[in-house]
Amino acid sequence: MNASDRTPADLLRSALAADPARPLVTFYDDATGERVELSVATFANWVAKTANLLQGDLAAEPGDRLALLLPAHWQSAVWLLACSSVGVVADVQGDPASADLVVTGPDSLDRARACRGERVALALRPLGGRFPQPPEGFADYAVEVPGQGDRFAPYAPVDPSAPALAVAGVGLTADQLVARAREDAAALGLAPGSRLLTGRTYDTWEGLSAGLFAPLAAGGSVVLCRHQDRLDEDGLAKRVESERVTNTAV
Repeated sequence: MNASDRTPADLLRSALAADPARPLVTFYDDATGERVELSVATFANWVAKTANLLQGDLAAEPGDRLALLLPAHWQSAVWLLACSSVGVVADVQGDPASADLVVTGPDSLDRARACRGERVALALRPLGGRFPQPPEGFADYAVEVPGQGDRFAPYAPVDPSAPALAVAGVGLTADQLVARAREDAAALGLAPGSRLLTGRTYDTWEGLSAGLFAPLAAGGSVVLCRHQDRLDEDGLAKRVESERVTNTAV
């Protein structure tokens, strides 16, 4: 990846320029049997659409705080990069009452209602499906995002030295996040083309790094497993083989 990259959005742009067709995020939900694989190009398209939704329809601005109440999921990864693209602070599992806007899954709708700003809900159904009945007071992400533009340009340049992420008491600017992701990638033994399998949750830096940022910083990809505890040892071994996993962080 480019040494000059200073934000997660920069890392994604470099990945897109290097090899848009390679896998970036492969997601498993072992509670439902879902598997989704996103190439760099497909993931970047989701990020662009989500960033356009965030900047346009939701009127989010650089420095705004977004309470991200989502589990480890490919759509959570999309939102993390969309926030970086706009300059919005992703406050993972943060307090909705003190946030400018909130993005939530189906299990935290009641908590998310404390936010007085814009509210977006994700059904987290296979293939990015909609809610059967949209929750009152929330925009349904699966309804709103498809019509957004496929290219994104921020209204104002994102400041790499501005706050970008908050999780479990850890606050990072964009350039600190990228530097830490690179350090983690080295510690995990990641290199361009590496495939990292992880079952870590997205409520700690370690989970976010293994589940997205470190593989992205290394020019690798992630096999992100939700509810991995439901997979037995034989099933895990078969997944490691079938997904050509080179590294693990479980």
